[in-house]
Amino acid sequence: MSEDSTTVLRVGTRVVVRHRITDAEHALTDAVGDVVERTDDAVVIRTRRGDVRVELADVVAAKPVPPAPARRAPRRPPA
Repeated sequence: MSEDSTTVLRVGTRVVVRHRITDAEHALTDAVGDVVERTDDAVVIRTRRGDVRVELADVVAAKPVPPAPARRAPRRPPA
């Protein structure tokens, strides 16, 4: 992980983090959400599906992203 990625992962920042999946050798996945916890070893990101803990050693890239768009109202059936 680069130094730039480390500085992006501050509590309260909305980020996208690309990281290695530990059960697959070369597979990567992304986590998008707000950083809610940060330790020396890991970061916890609150996503729409719940909290995701990512070990810093598994982070490939990270960058800040804008706030999530507001959810749209459900569509009403045509009259």
